[in-house]
Amino acid sequence: MKQILFLFVSFSFLATCWAQEDTAVEVHIPATQKYSFTSVIDIEASDVKSQGNTGTCWSFAGSSFIESEIFKSSGVLIDISEMYNVRQTYPSKAWNYVMRQGKTQFSEGGLAHDVLNSIKQYGLVPESAYSGLMTESQKHDHATIVPELQKVLDAYIKNDKDSNSPNWKFKVDSILNVKLGKIPDNFSYNGLYYNPKSFLEMTKFDVSNYVTLTSFLQEPFYSQFILNIPDNFSNGIYYNIPLNKLVDAVDTALKNGYSLALDCDVSEKTFSSKYGVAVLPKKLDEQEKCLTYIVEESEITPEFRQQEFENYNTTDDHLMHIVGLVKDQNNNEYYKIKNSWGGNSDRIGNDGYVYMSKPFFKLKTISVTVNKKGLPDTLKKDLKI
Repeated sequence: MKQILFLFVSFSFLATCWAQEDTAVEVHIPATQKYSFTSVIDIEASDVKSQGNTGTCWSFAGSSFIESEIFKSSGVLIDISEMYNVRQTYPSKAWNYVMRQGKTQFSEGGLAHDVLNSIKQYGLVPESAYSGLMTESQKHDHATIVPELQKVLDAYIKNDKDSNSPNWKFKVDSILNVKLGKIPDNFSYNGLYYNPKSFLEMTKFDVSNYVTLTSFLQEPFYSQFILNIPDNFSNGIYYNIPLNKLVDAVDTALKNGYSLALDCDVSEKTFSSKYGVAVLPKKLDEQEKCLTYIVEESEITPEFRQQEFENYNTTDDHLMHIVGLVKDQNNNEYYKIKNSWGGNSDRIGNDGYVYMSKPFFKLKTISVTVNKKGLPDTLKKDLKI
């Protein structure tokens, strides 16, 4: 009985006794570990930009993704105009809103495939030819664009004769010209003249090479479907695959040197641009700690992922660009995500990049857009692409 009681003597008492002995025993207590990241894969990408006061992350992410794709094929890094894609997409949004008689969302938001749609129809231009900034502006601010456009569209839908509403297309174009600037018919780049279509041809970028992958349970795996989310105004097609295959597809693409455009939810407190990490702690009381220190993360099942999507805890908040892979000192892997909220400052960590853990990715990812050449051969066969 005395031996049993001895086992329950407090640790502090034992430590005190051992310290007093000539042959003291050193007790090692594992220290909490701050993140220390090592690069595993790093794909060439342009510098981090700021989308400013706009909801155009979709074009910043999509354009950055295209820049990396052009670099991979040509070795040339071209600064693509984000606002050209935005300017060309607004009329399509307006048409969709009018034809649905105002019974759909009209906003600044969009998705990666909207950039591809714009490029396919209207070509590409470099940032130097179309910045979308007027007069002396240094920062994008679109706070008044949607309200002004929607006023015109709603007047037409309501058949407001006093507003001269039948000219809504002309009015939309006029507003966009004032806010973002007129689209150039031609421009000079590196001493040569192009128009948007010929510039696209020069880059050799082919929109047919790209697919969007997702993983949800409401549709059969290895099928194509239209994902019903608010920003999918253009009815983009998604390939549905199992969750583990989605992670494997991203890992394989990165290993093959292909980056990806990412649509995900960033509303969690554990997604932090300030600390430059996005993690999913298993314990709720570690939500603050996990931004600085390595903690145990949750295991994510397809069923839980589906539940969080259906109850709106996971929504298509934000688009970014996956440009690599890093690991911490415990060999946990994180995707290196290029954000569009500016570079390094007191409020932005990791030079504007976010290191996203795989548990966070599994739960919060809506979709990824990727060059199908970078995917596993077995997946391409299953998807018939």
